[in-house]
Amino acid sequence: MSQHRIVDFVQAQRDRLSYIDLRLRFMGDIRRHDLVNRFSIQVAAATRDLRLYQELAPGNIDYDRSAKCYIPTAAFKPLFDIPVERVLTWLADGFGDGDPHENVEGVPCVTPGRLTKPNLNILALITRAIHRGQALQIDYHSISSGRSRREIVPSALIDTGLRWHVRAFDRKSGEFRDFVITRIQKPVLLPDSAIQNQEYAEHDIQWTRVVELELVPHPDQPRPDITEMDYGMRGGVLRMKLRAATAGYILRKWSVDCSPDHSLRGHEYRLWLKDHLALYGVKNAVLAPGYTEQMSGRKHIG
Repeated sequence: MSQHRIVDFVQAQRDRLSYIDLRLRFMGDIRRHDLVNRFSIQVAAATRDLRLYQELAPGNIDYDRSAKCYIPTAAFKPLFDIPVERVLTWLADGFGDGDPHENVEGVPCVTPGRLTKPNLNILALITRAIHRGQALQIDYHSISSGRSRREIVPSALIDTGLRWHVRAFDRKSGEFRDFVITRIQKPVLLPDSAIQNQEYAEHDIQWTRVVELELVPHPDQPRPDITEMDYGMRGGVLRMKLRAATAGYILRKWSVDCSPDHSLRGHEYRLWLKDHLALYGVKNAVLAPGYTEQMSGRKHIG
């Protein structure tokens, strides 16, 4: 069915069709109650939307009687051409899943673009594996070890501000690691591969551990009062609670000086980590500006 047929429907219905498309592609399933809960519609209306989607894209959808849900076929092709940024926003924040061709006027706002964007077909299989609790076979390209075939059990996506990673248990190394999504090729879902107890995210110590950090204006930068205003500090301190698995990325993104003696110089270092020992045991703390690898032990970023 050609794209021009979709614009014949009212905006509300296009939004629901777009949501069906997103759920099938990136979650790997959809049920009537997903539409009911998302759009506050009746079950009968959700049934009509699913039937209409089947008519518009007959090769995209099957009904799984055992799971009692609709699933994408092997021949699935997206009905909507949704930009990567919209998909990532939807995955991260759960909104913006309406018809992407409807432009809504608002306040002018410019945000920096990304230099790297994941392939949506690869991302779709990763998010399906996360949503359905399945293992994934991938070809992965590492700077240190080159190309290798691995089986991973994905559990979450991480936006570092520079690129997207997937947090996963790596069966090759026997530990949880971060994999850069743009380095993943040829992903294959492994629905028949049983997930072992140690592979579940609840056993990922770096993910479940929360570190509490205190950031203060950099002692060697002028006008600490403006820094306090910029970051909404209270009493001259910005207190943060972060997953250990994300701490290094965030501190680097914000250019936080994490050296014990606030020794980093440069206008970008407006914040200082008051107690660098708070990062002890955080594997990716070596990414934080000024932090020494000896304090955090070995790291692996992927």
